[in-house]
Amino acid sequence: MPPAVPLLALGLFTMVTSEFLVGGLMPQMAEDLGASVTRIGHLITAFALAMALGGPAAALAVRRLRPDRALLALFAVFLLGNALAALAWSYPAVFVARVLTGAAAGGFFGVAVSTASRLVPAHLRGRAVGTALQGVMVGTLLGLPLSTLLGGWLGWRAAFAAVGVLTVAVAAATARYLPRLEPTAAGRGHGGGVDAGTGGGVDAGDGVDGAGIAKGTGAGEAAAFRDPRLWAAMATSTLIIGATFSAFSYFTPILTEVTGLPRELVPLLLFGYGAATVAGTAVVGRLASSHAVAAIVAGLALNTVFLTGFALFAASPVPALIAMAGIGLVGITLNPAMVTRVQRVGGAGTMVNTAHSSFITLGVVVGSWAGGEGIAAFGLRAPLWIGAALALLALLAMAPAVLASRRSGSPAGAAAVSASGQI
Repeated sequence: MPPAVPLLALGLFTMVTSEFLVGGLMPQMAEDLGASVTRIGHLITAFALAMALGGPAAALAVRRLRPDRALLALFAVFLLGNALAALAWSYPAVFVARVLTGAAAGGFFGVAVSTASRLVPAHLRGRAVGTALQGVMVGTLLGLPLSTLLGGWLGWRAAFAAVGVLTVAVAAATARYLPRLEPTAAGRGHGGGVDAGTGGGVDAGDGVDGAGIAKGTGAGEAAAFRDPRLWAAMATSTLIIGATFSAFSYFTPILTEVTGLPRELVPLLLFGYGAATVAGTAVVGRLASSHAVAAIVAGLALNTVFLTGFALFAASPVPALIAMAGIGLVGITLNPAMVTRVQRVGGAGTMVNTAHSSFITLGVVVGSWAGGEGIAAFGLRAPLWIGAALALLALLAMAPAVLASRRSGSPAGAAAVSASGQI
C-alpha cells in the first residue's frame, strides 16, 4: 500500500476528531457560552448537515485542482473553522465555525477517498479505501477521548486549538508526500492519472459508461448521476449508517440506565466498541474489492441480529456487551464495501465520492434523530429497535444487487455486468 494512503487516513482522522469533539465538551461549552446542553448538541447537527449539504459544494469548488492542492485548500478552510471555534466569543460564532469545518470535512472525505482509489491498481481499490477509512475509525476510537481529556485539563478551546495544530502538521505532510495526480476534471479520456515519476499509479475512472464516456471525467461523473442504480446504492448507505447511529448515539444512557453499568465504566466500553470498528474495517477493507455485495449483506444480517439482541437483553450486562461489540464489528465498518459498490456504478471521481459521503452523513443525522424521537415516545430501548428495523430495510434494499451478482455468475451475465458497470 503506498505511504500516501495512510497519510490520507491521518487527514480523515483529523476531520473526524473535530466532528465528535463537541460531544465530550458539552457541559463546559454550555456553561462558558451561556447556552443549554440541547443548543450545544445542535452544534453536532450543524457539523453533520454542513458536511452533507456543503461537502459537495466544497468538492465542486476544488475539483479542477490537483488532488494535493484540493486537499490543502480544504485543510485551510478546516483550519479557519477550528481557529474560529478556539477563539469564539459567542454561541453564534461557534455555530459558524462548525458549519465551516463541516463543509470542509465533507469535501475532504470525497477528495480523499477518490485519491486513495487512484493511488493503487483497480483490484486494490477496496483495500486502499479501507485503509484510508481507518482514519475515521481511529478518530472515533482515540480522537474523541483524547480531545475530551485535553478539554478537561485546559478547557474546551484548547481542544479546538489542538485540532488546529494537528491540521497544520497533516497539511504540511500532505504537501510534501502526496503524489502529484492530475485533476479528474482535466478532461483526459481515461479520467486522469499519476504524473511521471510518482511510482506509476492508475487512472481515476472506473471504466466507461454505456455511452462511451469515461467515468472519471467531468462528463462521465455528470452522466453517472443519471443512473438510478447510483442513487439506490447511496440511499442504501444512508440506511446502513442510520441503523448503527440510531443505537450508537444513545449507548451511554442505555448502558447506564437500562443495563445498569457504572458511568465510570462507559468510556472504557466505548473504547472497546471503537477497537471493534477498527478491526471490522480492516476485514471489510480486504473483502471489499472482490466481495462488496456479499460483505454488505452479511454485515447487515449480523447487525440486525446484534441490534435485536441488544434490544431484547439490554438489561443483562453480558449479552448486552456482546451485542454492542458485534455492532462495532459489522456496523459502520461496512464503509469500504459501500464505497466500492458506489464506485462500480458511478466511478471513482471526486463528486461521486463526495455525494456518497453526504448520503453517509445523512445516515448519521437520520439515525440519531430517529433514535431520539423513539426514546421520547417509547423509552431507551427504542433506538435499538429502530436500528434493527433500518438494518433490515437496508438488507431488503440489497436484494437487486444480490440478484445481479448471481446473474453475473453465468458467462452471459458476467458480460452484461462488465458492460454496464453493475453493482
